[in-house]
Amino acid sequence: MSLDWADLEERLRLADPGRAVGRVANLVGMIIEVADLGAPVGSLCRIETGRHREPVLCEVVGFREDRLLVMPYQESRGIAPGCRATILSSHLTVPCGEALLGRVLDGLGRPLDGGPGLATLPRARLGGSPPNAMRRRRVTDPVSTGIRSIDSMVTTARGQRMGIFAGSGVGKSVLMGMLARQARVDVNVLALIGERGREVREFIERDLGPEGLARSVVIVVTSDESAVMRARGADTAMTIAERFRESDREVLFMMDSATRYAMALREIGLAAGEPPTTKGYPPSTFAALPRLCERAGWSEINAMTAFFTVLIEGDDIHDPVGDAMRSILDGHVMLSRDLARRHHYPAVDVLGSVSRLRSDVVGPADREAGARLLRWLSTLEENRDLVNIGAYVSGADPVLDEALAREREIAAFLRQDVLESTDVESSLAGLRRLTGIDPGAA
Repeated sequence: MSLDWADLEERLRLADPGRAVGRVANLVGMIIEVADLGAPVGSLCRIETGRHREPVLCEVVGFREDRLLVMPYQESRGIAPGCRATILSSHLTVPCGEALLGRVLDGLGRPLDGGPGLATLPRARLGGSPPNAMRRRRVTDPVSTGIRSIDSMVTTARGQRMGIFAGSGVGKSVLMGMLARQARVDVNVLALIGERGREVREFIERDLGPEGLARSVVIVVTSDESAVMRARGADTAMTIAERFRESDREVLFMMDSATRYAMALREIGLAAGEPPTTKGYPPSTFAALPRLCERAGWSEINAMTAFFTVLIEGDDIHDPVGDAMRSILDGHVMLSRDLARRHHYPAVDVLGSVSRLRSDVVGPADREAGARLLRWLSTLEENRDLVNIGAYVSGADPVLDEALAREREIAAFLRQDVLESTDVESSLAGLRRLTGIDPGAA
């Protein structure tokens, strides 16, 4: 394993003859027990595996009696009883700065794209804290995502934290690519956590594209990598996004997915001996999710708008991770499999989606227009079977009559081509025109 991510100071520390040395005492599953060594949780540990093998980097995830519990960032092949273990650092750091734009990094901030090394860049310590609640700026303006159905009906504020709830194969990656290319922000930071290796390059080259990549930093940790690497990938991406926000850049943070991040935390917790609670998730998982999400949003300097995707297993929106994320975030965008089957893209189910801050950033006319469209969509949904079999008599329900008369216009308004871009003002104006609301309405 290459150590090109370490700077010169770390290399000198590795050569320190006075550094304490422990020994591998046991290995069960993913947990390695190290004796005769002390270090705080989160420390970086190195285990020597022989003269002709690369050392294994690990992270301290707990302790049991007088032994450290560490988990490797890569395969533990070559580790044997008695292998030397040393602590490299009591905390992890990652590179930051403008030079990261357009780069693809791994979960520890090391280049994956074959580009130049990052050893000369300033580094930031992982594990930041959320901005002080009393010093955060209040949300006052909408952010333009470039997606008409979201900007008009699930209007998102600058600095808002949203979820994207979706099953497999309903256009989640395409939606993220549209957000990254079209949102009116300065910088994108994307964390692809637990992705299939095949899909990474497809997403970067097809969905994100050169235009989106040029103003983005992409952190990639594929599904075959260790749980501790997947968990650190999310922290690395958030730390980089925080540093851009501190330099007065408006940031769009996207993580795909919060579910796989939670699964990685579950693996770590269970391996370290935590008791399982809800559907096998230990308590530490539900403590870590809000710590990560709360770091997004407004600070005293600028905004970080965030979208966290949540995988819906079996299209069940009430799984433990989904319930936890809905309680933490400021709203969610629901992607519908039924809409995707009808080739309605993006497959945003506006009836099932909600933005808790929409009423704070749009005017009275926009709120009335949104409510009218929701009434039409709800009435259409409730009476679809009646209409399809021809049992509905025109004039029986004025709201349904209006909805049926505008059904094609509504579908056309909510659909959008992948390369089509709008802004939030145009989307809201189109919503008012569709629903016949006077812009001056109270």
